[in-house]
Amino acid sequence: MDAARRISPIRPARMIEVQELTKRYEGRTAVDRLTFTVRGGEILGLVGPNGAGKTTTLRALAGIHPPTSGTVRIAGHDVERDAIAAKRLLALIPDEPQLFASLTVWEHMDFTARVYGVRDWQPAAERLLTELELLDRRDSMADELSKGMRQKVAVASALLHEPQALLLDEPLTGLDPRGIRTLYDALRRRAAAGAAVMLSSHLLGQIEGLCTSFLIVRQGQLLFHGSRDALRDRYADEVGAGASLEDIFFHVTEGHASDAAPSADPRAEAVA
Repeated sequence: MDAARRISPIRPARMIEVQELTKRYEGRTAVDRLTFTVRGGEILGLVGPNGAGKTTTLRALAGIHPPTSGTVRIAGHDVERDAIAAKRLLALIPDEPQLFASLTVWEHMDFTARVYGVRDWQPAAERLLTELELLDRRDSMADELSKGMRQKVAVASALLHEPQALLLDEPLTGLDPRGIRTLYDALRRRAAAGAAVMLSSHLLGQIEGLCTSFLIVRQGQLLFHGSRDALRDRYADEVGAGASLEDIFFHVTEGHASDAAPSADPRAEAVA
């Protein structure tokens, strides 16, 4: 056997592993047996209509809502059994970040560094604020900022401890086109550095240019998981070869797809 065959290809680590995740509230099933992985370098779009279970899924991954059943691992750490280690390696940015009104932008970075035990954090904080176009507002109080700026402060704070799993819930809320581009660039750089990025949206068209793969859910159930090409291939015969990803999204989530069973990208399964 030659050397090329003896050497196994290097595969990005499974940063997020979800197995049979189920979450019920008072008899209602919000998330129903979701199973998927997100590798380092991957940007996964979690898409589905309002009420599909996206926020519940992300909060379960972050350890905020304990699963009714199933397991979640962050970089190999079980979110329930090894909560502290798992949470040190992740960051969740909610759709409505709750900042401290009495703290400045810079003081939010200081607070985050103290919580996560980040030493010599000041140079990294300056780079993040520069990257997110916030450096000139470092001394502004949180309640003086626009909604989009508050969103970017939350992103900067979340990135300070260099999480290996980055979870964002409807992150484009309140951002103008320039802010969206800035956020996209920041997320691409984190993925290129090996982080796993997962973000939710109720419209696939808003995030299709950023994501490398998609997880489509409806009523807490997985409808599709795979790459952009696999998504097009899967539904080409039903919606037409020239259909946009947003057209496909509506087709799948509004119940027109001929196959109700979950669909996964076989290429993704092959490398999992």
